[in-house]
Amino acid sequence: MARKKKTRPVLAGVTILGLVGASGYLTLELRKKDEPGVTQVRNMGVLNGNRDKAAGPGTAGDRWSRLDHPARSVLRGADGQIKAVLSDGARTATLKGPERTLAEPAATASKVSTTDWVRLMPKPWTKGAESEEWFRTWYKQYADSREDDIFAIAFQYGAGAPERKEKDGRVIAGDANFGPLNTTGAEGGDLRLEQSDFYDYIGAPYPFRDGVIGKPEAIRARSLDCSGFIRMVLGFRSRYPLMSSDKSGNGLPRTANGMARSKEGTDVLPLKGIAPKDRPSAIDQLQPGDLVFFKLDTRTGQRLDHVGMVVGHDTEGHLIFVSSREEVNGPTIGDIGGVSRLDGNGYYAKTLRSAKRL
Repeated sequence: MARKKKTRPVLAGVTILGLVGASGYLTLELRKKDEPGVTQVRNMGVLNGNRDKAAGPGTAGDRWSRLDHPARSVLRGADGQIKAVLSDGARTATLKGPERTLAEPAATASKVSTTDWVRLMPKPWTKGAESEEWFRTWYKQYADSREDDIFAIAFQYGAGAPERKEKDGRVIAGDANFGPLNTTGAEGGDLRLEQSDFYDYIGAPYPFRDGVIGKPEAIRARSLDCSGFIRMVLGFRSRYPLMSSDKSGNGLPRTANGMARSKEGTDVLPLKGIAPKDRPSAIDQLQPGDLVFFKLDTRTGQRLDHVGMVVGHDTEGHLIFVSSREEVNGPTIGDIGGVSRLDGNGYYAKTLRSAKRL
């Protein structure tokens, strides 16, 4: 759950919206190119549909190697090209597959063309697991699959994304808001309210493993705050276990701070502190699918207050992430409210504090 709060004077709702819109317009004008705007964060699809089918691990020419920081196993094919990266203690696996392009032309000129497909394994990876039956079965199923992966799911909640329904009629994907408008007019209050989780989006109660029932609020329908977005993508849709809060149950906690400080997965960029001096420098260790955590507001004390997911390097060479934000009113890789870059000295790059691989 994002805890970002900006100090702003008490303004009428229309005035606030006007200021946010103007800020977004100026940002886009600075980076605007000739490409026409499209209002949907979208998966542009497979570019090289004739890619040969990937062979399973253990076939002739395949070889495994071990790397550190973090400890991980790498599978390479006979041509030396990487086919899979699996990190100790993590269930997310990066597999190579058909190239695709992820873009959001309405909010940024950035495009990420990638052959990385991030999927959730049934168990956390351990050294030597390549010889275990569970992994061999799982890898055979997904080595060259075009079934929706974590990125495909994440990009189903951007502006203009079409609805997707389950058999019972529940909407499980489509254009998501960040949260309802904040109508309190409180000094320094955010434009939109936080605390919209995945069950608020779908509008149905959710039974957590600890016995707690998540009860949706009608005002938060079709809304996902930053951690709610991550829980929707990795938890409800991809089936990573979910906690009912930061303290109850097991799995992925409710808030950005809870996720960052939990023992889930493996720390890629360990949290050293929340001050500007604690900004991690080794972002080259990040890989697609990693969760990144930020400190945006001094008023939230020692808490980290924003979370996103690494997408990859865009065509300009910048490391991009996706997150749900109030300025854009939903998931974005865009520039409104700060460019979604982890390198350089932009707003989010300077406030990055840690990263985790689930």
